[in-house]
Amino acid sequence: MTEHAIILPVLPLRGINLFPNTIMHFDVKRDKSVKALDQAMLEGQMIFLVAQKQAHVEEPGIVEDMYKDGTITKIKQLIKLPNKIVRVLVEGISRGRIVNFTDQTSYLEANIEKIELLEVPISTEEEEAMRRIAFESIHDYEKVNPNFSKETLNNIRRIKYIGEMTDNIAFNLMTSLSNKQSILGEIEVKSRFKLAISMLNAEVEIMKLKNNINNQVKQKIDQNQKEYFLREQLKVIQTELGDQQEIEDEVSEYMEAVDNLNASEEIKERLYKELKRLKRMSASSAEGSVIRSYIECILEMPWNEKTIESTDIEGARDILDEDHYGLEKVKERIIEHLAVRKIAQKTDSPIICLVGPPGTGKTSIAKSVARALNRHYARISLGGVRDEADIRGHRKTYIGAMPGRIVNALKQAKTSNPLILLDEMDKMSSDMRGNPSAALLEVLDGEQNDKFRDHYVEMNVDLSDVLFIGTANTLRTIPRPLMDRLEIIEVHSYTVNEKVHIAKSHLIKKQLDKHGLSASQLKFSDKALMEMINSYTKEAGVRNLERKIGEICRKVAKEIVIGEKKRVQITEKNIKKYLGITLFHYDKRCDEPQIGVVRGLAWTEVGGDTLSIEVNVMPGTGKFEITGQIGDVMKESARAAISYTRSISGSHNIDKVFYTNKDIHIHIPQGAVPKDGPSAGITLATAIISALSGIKVHNKVAMTGEITLRGRVLPIGGLKEKLLAAKRAGIEKVLIPIDNKRDIEKISEEILTGLTIIYVRNMDEVLKEALIKETKDASK
Repeated sequence: MTEHAIILPVLPLRGINLFPNTIMHFDVKRDKSVKALDQAMLEGQMIFLVAQKQAHVEEPGIVEDMYKDGTITKIKQLIKLPNKIVRVLVEGISRGRIVNFTDQTSYLEANIEKIELLEVPISTEEEEAMRRIAFESIHDYEKVNPNFSKETLNNIRRIKYIGEMTDNIAFNLMTSLSNKQSILGEIEVKSRFKLAISMLNAEVEIMKLKNNINNQVKQKIDQNQKEYFLREQLKVIQTELGDQQEIEDEVSEYMEAVDNLNASEEIKERLYKELKRLKRMSASSAEGSVIRSYIECILEMPWNEKTIESTDIEGARDILDEDHYGLEKVKERIIEHLAVRKIAQKTDSPIICLVGPPGTGKTSIAKSVARALNRHYARISLGGVRDEADIRGHRKTYIGAMPGRIVNALKQAKTSNPLILLDEMDKMSSDMRGNPSAALLEVLDGEQNDKFRDHYVEMNVDLSDVLFIGTANTLRTIPRPLMDRLEIIEVHSYTVNEKVHIAKSHLIKKQLDKHGLSASQLKFSDKALMEMINSYTKEAGVRNLERKIGEICRKVAKEIVIGEKKRVQITEKNIKKYLGITLFHYDKRCDEPQIGVVRGLAWTEVGGDTLSIEVNVMPGTGKFEITGQIGDVMKESARAAISYTRSISGSHNIDKVFYTNKDIHIHIPQGAVPKDGPSAGITLATAIISALSGIKVHNKVAMTGEITLRGRVLPIGGLKEKLLAAKRAGIEKVLIPIDNKRDIEKISEEILTGLTIIYVRNMDEVLKEALIKETKDASK
């Protein structure tokens, strides 16, 4: 071996290397490398190419980042491309080795030993044998590697010298950089040949194994099932390699999460048991997916994670007053709960159910209560739920199994003591899959919900620290056993004054922010709000009122954008311009007393209303008819009123045999609106007696109450809403059952002002207050 030291520019290669007697092109962008190329072009086009040990290193160092063995190369072509990229075509000349680097700083330069090959005598027979071995190995490699072209094979066949052939084989071999580098560093021809052929044969075996795996997979599956193909391929690979590392890593992650879980030992033991089962399963096992979902569900649950409940009574009161106007009974109940919790550290959480018309703030106040108590908030909508599994969850052995809504609410809240809102409790139903209201019995029972069992979780879930608040529009459709678990708080209709306050305090600001308007650009007068409430909305709550305010905001925003106006004041006079003609009007009292016409009071889910009940008496054969889309209960009240009238006919100048020679027709206007309930009983009786006796009824009187056959007056519900309706209609005197006297104490003075409340025990007292003392002989 002879060595000649020369000084050459050095160009580090990333991920590739070059062999003598081979040609290669590549792109260069690094500044030092480009300068090394420029210097090489000035000095005979010779440059030394050496591979980096780590391809990702952007600025390789002197010794640590590069191999010592490389190739002395001649630059055949150099083309400069855009973006400072240089494309180079080079030809390997001979092997070289870095002795040391020079002090050159603008590019890499080194003293290079030119390595002469160690010539070992090879006989003609041995050379032919080596050539045949090389051709057979390359031929085998071509069969298993479709990327190896026949042109490359033919070029290798034409090479005369074994050393040059070996370098070309190594250059085209798809193996690691370190393997190629070991071939480049070998200077003895026979040793280099054996090393290259052994690597070539190893690559052939690897490619055969890879193709064999692919063939096994293709025989098992349909070509169109891509997902199944990938799973089977993974299974065969794992079988060939015996590699379960992925599952073990996954189990290790779960194990660490279980160790850090803030839960009881019973729960952790259950998770450890499931992890042992998972470890024994294949990564693509269907049951393994079920176990993973179960473990993740249990890990996500807040077993002992709690927020510190606030006991600041004044702060809670301020939050509730800030978010909602009115609803005093609800607020007082929450303040009472806080006061008890401040004294007693452990107490059963109340299960409150807010019952009232839509739009009165039942759902939104739950968020305020959660904020006042410093509890996380989660909402469960029960409207339309008909499957018991929605509450208790599915057995985890079923396909698509999942936990129930209670467990999901805990996961959503991320604490074990949240406030959970059970919305629309009156709209649950049941079918053959079970009764969800029965499943709620355990959830809402303070004596046993500390051990609530979800079918999916299959472990006790403590709900004793959860504060449940339910909402419903009516109690009629809530099963009696479920209602027994609830503390009912009625949320009544808002008065006009309350709606004005709510609009000014909350709704207007909310809609102005939503539509990008400022308070100076749009203002509402109190009279405009009252006109909006009375003529454009007919509801117990404020939902439609908010929509109407939003409608005005949109129209005002358009006027401001197109430049018509800079600011708008909504008054009673210009409100029709923005909302159009009035949509509703309330029945007013009659101008003068009439015979057979009595004003009744009714309660609906959208508030109170008045009913003008009319009775006509005509000669006939004793027929009785009632019209106006009347329900069965009201029909029964009408029959009871007829029977009572017959029993007292002698004392009110009524024909004693009117039921044989008079036809009676009762009509309740607004026939398209369904009406039902017992509270119109005394109204029907008064109208029938007035029509039969010819005595007029006071036009400023309204009444409500259920009647019995003996004329007793029984109590009714919805008194606040009925009094509001009476006040809107201009009524001055209202007759109510004496048993409802206790309800008057709960009604604000604002509603009672201007109304005279008369308590009645029986029909005699009703007729005394309602009928005018002037008679007319109706028998003539």
